[in-house]
Amino acid sequence: MMTDLFTPLRLGRLEMPNRIVMAPLTRNRAAQPGNVPHELNAVYYAQRASAGLIISEATQISPTAQGYPATPGIHDGEQVAGWKRVTAAVHAKGGRIFLQLWHVGRISHPSLLPDHVLPVAPSAIKPDGMAFTPEGMQPFVTPRALATDEISGLIEDYRNAAQHALEAGFDGVEIHAANGYLIDQFLRDGSNQRADQYGGSIPNRTRFLLEVVATVCKVWGADRVGVRISPINPFNDMRDSHPQALFNHVAESLNPFGLAYLHVVEVGIGSTEALPAFNFVELRRAFRGHYMANGGYGKASANAALAENRADCIAFGVPYISNPDLVERLRQGVPLAPADQNTFYGGDEKGYIDYPALEQAS
Repeated sequence: MMTDLFTPLRLGRLEMPNRIVMAPLTRNRAAQPGNVPHELNAVYYAQRASAGLIISEATQISPTAQGYPATPGIHDGEQVAGWKRVTAAVHAKGGRIFLQLWHVGRISHPSLLPDHVLPVAPSAIKPDGMAFTPEGMQPFVTPRALATDEISGLIEDYRNAAQHALEAGFDGVEIHAANGYLIDQFLRDGSNQRADQYGGSIPNRTRFLLEVVATVCKVWGADRVGVRISPINPFNDMRDSHPQALFNHVAESLNPFGLAYLHVVEVGIGSTEALPAFNFVELRRAFRGHYMANGGYGKASANAALAENRADCIAFGVPYISNPDLVERLRQGVPLAPADQNTFYGGDEKGYIDYPALEQAS
């Protein structure tokens, strides 16, 4: 039988009724003060519970991990209580949801951080671009390079956040190592110029990721942990001199853990420049576990990737903003509702929970 989007899949401990994943989508709608998930977020995620798996929006692991206004955290009791409302609402609709663990590293601004401290990074390299702050767009600052003896404290922040996610009732967690945020900054040599055991060679640059993965797996069990990477994404001023060698090594180094999946962003975001050559089939072969593909897939291209064994499941991003019942729309082959980009980030119910399902739209 040919595998398609509607073929069930066992992903670690999770039984998915279909292979359609709701990708993590930052929407900047956590309650203030405190970056606390609330009832509006619970409604939003519950509306999308027919996905084989929901991956939550990126969620900061500590107060100093934040990079944008009104993004949720998972580092205090009020946030845990807020996320419990979300997971309960998703589970009541028969859904499954992982939390994405996030530290933005240099992609922040002192106005977002406690005591207006500098953002931290592997190296003191200022990224090109602008930070999205409570006072509007401001140029990124030069981050503070982490001392070697500080890194264990960051890993402990990941452990605490993973434990809080467990308490909040999630089905698993995804470690965000993509899109130019902290772990990706350690991985790629355009942002990591360290001279200690976390810099230089590919194995050294991979070390921080592997230490985070080992710590989170101790909390959850590896079969309820995923990792997200983006080998060629230039977003947030990212580059690497040998991306194929780097990310093949990342995939091979993750194999011994027995993770639930590897989530791969196969495209670039917000760049008109030519992307480096990269063989994702080779990456797929390097990783022996389940491969989650992400990057502009539609129904036909997703089914082709599954049928040709180029992926085990497919993550959809923007289509899930405006199509809460995306699974049913793809099943029936009906046109997808367009999304209003003006309401992607911040705001209230408009453009968040007011997109109708098929029976409401007809």
